[in-house]
Amino acid sequence: MSWEPEIEELEKRRRAAEALGGPQAIARQRAQGRLTIRERIERLVDPGSLTEIGQLTGTGTYDETGRLVTVKPAPYVMGVATIDGRPVAVGGEDFTVRGGTSWGSSRRKGGQGGFVEDLAHEYRIPLVNLIDGAGGTVTSIRTRKHTTFPGVFGFERSVELLGEVPVVCAVLGTAAGGPAGRAILSHWSVMVRGSSQIFAAGPPVVERSLGQKLDKEALGGAAIAVDTAGTIHNAVESEEACLREIRRFLAYLPQNVWELPPLGPTDDPPDRREEALLTIVPRKRTQPYDMRKLVAMVVDRGSVFEIQPTWGTAVVTCLARLGGFPIGVVANHPMVYGGAMDARTARKQVHFMELCDAFHIPLVFLVDVPGFMVGVKAEEMGTLREGMRAVYMASKITVPTLTLVIRKCYGMAGMAPSNKTRLDYKVAWPSGEWGSLPLEGGVAAAFRREIAAAPDPAGREREIEAELRQYMSPFRTAEAFAVEDIIDPRDTRPFLHRFLTLARRRLETEHGPKSKTGVQP
Repeated sequence: MSWEPEIEELEKRRRAAEALGGPQAIARQRAQGRLTIRERIERLVDPGSLTEIGQLTGTGTYDETGRLVTVKPAPYVMGVATIDGRPVAVGGEDFTVRGGTSWGSSRRKGGQGGFVEDLAHEYRIPLVNLIDGAGGTVTSIRTRKHTTFPGVFGFERSVELLGEVPVVCAVLGTAAGGPAGRAILSHWSVMVRGSSQIFAAGPPVVERSLGQKLDKEALGGAAIAVDTAGTIHNAVESEEACLREIRRFLAYLPQNVWELPPLGPTDDPPDRREEALLTIVPRKRTQPYDMRKLVAMVVDRGSVFEIQPTWGTAVVTCLARLGGFPIGVVANHPMVYGGAMDARTARKQVHFMELCDAFHIPLVFLVDVPGFMVGVKAEEMGTLREGMRAVYMASKITVPTLTLVIRKCYGMAGMAPSNKTRLDYKVAWPSGEWGSLPLEGGVAAAFRREIAAAPDPAGREREIEAELRQYMSPFRTAEAFAVEDIIDPRDTRPFLHRFLTLARRRLETEHGPKSKTGVQP
């Protein structure tokens, strides 16, 4: 006796799953410039590598004899696959079925927690969420005949994963509710300009609650979520670009916190010396320069992966490689607020330091910070508290760090790019200067009475500044071993490569989950 009838039914069910929500629903999805969930996964992972899990999940209809007529697939597709040969768990909502709303079952494939997160946890592999759904819906009340407390399908596993494996979330449609929450519970998130939106609740809820009539883009498009709020880290111009960026991001990270980041191929000599670094910092102390250009000259060519480039722009945070070693770079950007640390900059820096610390990526700080941003707006934004969180986090990280002062390093903001509880390795370019606060404002405050009593107050202020400036030479600090070394800017790349070689040896002896102690200020 053959099992051929059952195999035929199996194939019928698989064909139904692969058909998603049907030709019309797929056409509507593509008309909006969006790929289907199966197309997204296919283009993200290595060809033929997907092992789909739960493909048969859905709702079947049967004839009077109990034979299958049709199956409406569950609005979520997931499984395990490889990206550049490395295993990942990947899943996403199928918007062509019920708009990607959560499937009302006691056991879920993903979206609202689910099996895909358990896969990442159990096998210690990265998780990629391709988000295109609105989470729960009030229509489920009709099915259950009662309401449920928030958190029945909670974020417990999502939170746990953040200390175990890389978690990437891509918002590829409209995200609200649980899927939106999970986009935030990630190490790195990305969305598509013009076709992706994310919010706590959509336009109908906002209109009913506040009387404000907004469309989805005005409420939660990239201009709001990425550029203004920093809710999502990066924005790209197309879904294809989004999938490429996911692959790039994962290439810098290990599979989990029990492994070290992979070394990358490079044909860029570690001992390369860039002559342009000798002149990139202007002699006029208030004249800005392009910190991104400086970073690009130091790290391996083409290796910069910037995180949050349009938010908290007074600091540049990027993953990169140097001699193939993955590194994290935190670099103050003097073309924005002179490099001063505001609330957004501090939040951005804290998240990035935590990311690198969790996944054993050494940190290089390129410092040109005149201090915290000042003024009424800065105080309203909570700059002091956010800035001190950056100082707090700098003292908590355990990965090897190196502080390179390019120009200014002043005040409490100047404490954030160094780890005083570890080796506290600080070097500088000859253009470096530092202190409790910049000389100009400091003289005006400390010598206020003397300046006011002088026949020529402005002239006296300049005299005091000139007197004190001679003591501000970085070479005077080096004489006292208060800075460990001063280097030729052209030697920056080979110097950092030697540091990273030593850092890698130490990291080989101490990887695993990082303990969390204390309370952030």
